Amino acid sequence: MSNPPRLSGMRGFTIIWFGQLVSFLGTGMTNFALSFYIFEKTGQATALTIAIFCFVAPSIILSPLAGALVDRWNRKTLIVVTDLSAGVVTLVWLFILLTAGDLQLWQIYLGNVITGAFNALQFPAFSAAVSLMIPKEQFGRAAGMLDFAGAASNILAPAFAGALLGPFGLVPILLVDVVTFVTAILAVLIVPIPQPAPEEIPAGSKRPSLWQDSIFGFKYIRARPSLLGLQFAFTALNFISAFGAIIATPMILARTLNNAGSLATVQSIAAFGGVAGGLIMSTWGGPKRKVKGVLLGMSAESLLGPVIIGLARAVPGWAAGSFLSQLFIPIINGSNQAIWQAKVPPAVQGRVFATRRMIAQISFPVAVLLAGPLAD
Repeated sequence: MSNPPRLSGMRGFTIIWFGQLVSFLGTGMTNFALSFYIFEKTGQATALTIAIFCFVAPSIILSPLAGALVDRWNRKTLIVVTDLSAGVVTLVWLFILLTAGDLQLWQIYLGNVITGAFNALQFPAFSAAVSLMIPKEQFGRAAGMLDFAGAASNILAPAFAGALLGPFGLVPILLVDVVTFVTAILAVLIVPIPQPAPEEIPAGSKRPSLWQDSIFGFKYIRARPSLLGLQFAFTALNFISAFGAIIATPMILARTLNNAGSLATVQSIAAFGGVAGGLIMSTWGGPKRKVKGVLLGMSAESLLGPVIIGLARAVPGWAAGSFLSQLFIPIINGSNQAIWQAKVPPAVQGRVFATRRMIAQISFPVAVLLAGPLAD
């Protein structure tokens, strides 16, 4: 039986996007609740840092291998598997809480390692799948919709989790997370996701090994100066943005006599900037020449926000600068993603996209290591 045509193209993507939006919200609620749970249990920031590391490290380290698998296996299946793995981990945590009444730190760390490993598959599989679902004119809009989903969950998830955590504890939040994973999986299952045409292998040649496929993305980007320059600029922006965000937090606290409310106000308004930017990009789709969206967005995000934040002496100025910085992020991300999706052949997007994500992700821990001592 053929799939209904009404579930193809942008309509089909919107169904999957809604599932991801719901899933982002559930994951955000769990992350917020577990962070509170860990800190309440230990009183140590180090324990929180280890939990984050346990998720991020496998995601970065396994990215090249994940990209190779994405180009070898069915992408729809991989998207379902990544959501399913996170749902299973959440179910195990829920079972432990209901039977033992308490989660041990090592159980949270192990769960984060597992979800981080599968998360390495999520971005390349999803991005490569979208490239074949919608026309390239819609790439910018699709990326803007995903940025909107992420920014909206950053606002709503802490509020929802906070409302449930105090009166009811961790259990209902994990239950909500499981329901959101099921929603995301069902959305993917009902929408047709095309597979790319198999990569052509020259006559007489053997298929590359898994190791060769794992390093293919690095070679591909290095051999194309325009993509290499774009990747360098994007990684530099990630580093600068992370560096600035890390320094801004102690600066605001120092100038407000450790007023947590002031910091929360600035961060909340910044998140609304991300939502506004996502709405703009999902409606507009970005400029026709996407490189203009990247370059102009980077210029605005790097200059307007940090300058206003640096010159300001009170919450309104810091909030305005943070709002402007986040406003341009979806335009940069959407334009950048559209370029890669249009320029890289679908058959190799898994490997290339996993590599560029790995390079971009590495900039964050480097910024953390350098910004901390300088902020002190």
